[in-house]
Amino acid sequence: MSIGVGDKAPPIELPGTAGRTYRLSDFLGKIVVVVFYPGDNTPVCTRQLNAYNDELAQFRDVDAQVLAISAQDVVSHDDFAERHGFGFPLLADVDKEVAKAWGVLGPLGFPRRSVFIVDQQGVVRYAHRALAGITYRPVDELVAAIRRLEA
Repeated sequence: MSIGVGDKAPPIELPGTAGRTYRLSDFLGKIVVVVFYPGDNTPVCTRQLNAYNDELAQFRDVDAQVLAISAQDVVSHDDFAERHGFGFPLLADVDKEVAKAWGVLGPLGFPRRSVFIVDQQGVVRYAHRALAGITYRPVDELVAAIRRLEA
């Protein structure tokens, strides 16, 4: 199954950093940027998440919450987050059920690098799935997409 713009966002309920469970439903009323990435401590994923973290103020300016999801466990996420000082949670989708529900599980069993923007009512308003694993969407593009929702 592949979700797209206009679809209701599939539920997310996953353990993550900061010792808690995160649910997409906890953020109803807020815009959520859902980021799927292949793996902790890999070169492109590290660049991507650091780019989002470096520009976290831009996401905050549009009242958006970033949630980053990969198949590594919470121990790996805690180490990765601590090493880089991420200001957003990393969620552990170890059984890859959330990646499957969102239609981002790649042929090698890792989530494809994908970004979704979910509006305040839980509807997908932006969807991007990378065909090649080395590209990611820049912060300016994501923030512009969020600003268009407010217009």
